[in-house]
Amino acid sequence: MRLEELKVYNQAMEIGEEIWGIVVKWDYFAKDTMGKQLVRAIDSVAANLSEGFGRYHYRESKNFAYYSRGSLYETKTWLTKAKNRKYINDEEFKKFANTIDTIGKMLNNYIKSIGRSSTTNNH
Repeated sequence: MRLEELKVYNQAMEIGEEIWGIVVKWDYFAKDTMGKQLVRAIDSVAANLSEGFGRYHYRESKNFAYYSRGSLYETKTWLTKAKNRKYINDEEFKKFANTIDTIGKMLNNYIKSIGRSSTTNNH
């Protein structure tokens, strides 16, 4: 299996680009404080998945998937702050929150599957 075949990875990549497209339009102060944190958190979801995918042992892969999940929940916090500070509206927040919940479920299933099969890279 290739990394690009992981649905959870693709979902994380997509939401990262969507969030980038919103944050890049914010004013300097919001971008420099909240925006950088938000983008780093969401980008870390896919980045940790890919780093874990490239690891030799399944335990390392699982650890990076846990880091990915932590970054996903950090993203939700930054999105909540962005909504509270009126940088995203309720509709955008709900859309992103639903996507984060979906990715969270996918991540949990992926974590459970790591080490169970004998496919390439122990995934």
